[in-house]
Amino acid sequence: MKTMTFLVKSIFLLQLLACFQENTIKPNEQRNEKTDKMKITVGTSTFSATLQSNATANAFRESLPITLTMSELNNNEKYADLEGSLPTNASNPGTIQNGDLMLYGSSTLMLFYKSFSTSYRYTKIGRIDDPKGLEEALGTGDVSITFDNN
Repeated sequence: MKTMTFLVKSIFLLQLLACFQENTIKPNEQRNEKTDKMKITVGTSTFSATLQSNATANAFRESLPITLTMSELNNNEKYADLEGSLPTNASNPGTIQNGDLMLYGSSTLMLFYKSFSTSYRYTKIGRIDDPKGLEEALGTGDVSITFDNN
């Protein structure tokens, strides 16, 4: 019985040690704490955004930095067609929020600057953390926007 108890405890400790080692930073390794953050620059205004944890956001992040000329649409959003396609997992969000960054189809990037109800399907990429001043920064026409790692 003592041998069995010792064996069970030993296995438990080895599993615990393995979990600890997987989450430990090795000596010459740095953990990137900013992988879920992105910077969006419009003229002289800069906004911080949080990226979703999904394949679309990961693929978009890999394309950064990128500067796009985004066109006006419906007086509530800017859009630009990307050079390539991104993975999709579209759904209807019901309501678009000011500051949402989404993908329409597989290659149209959408940045929303007003909240409204929608029946369209989008894949979420991220969201501007504090969209205060976003509408003013974007203006009414086409605008150049830079998306970069934070």
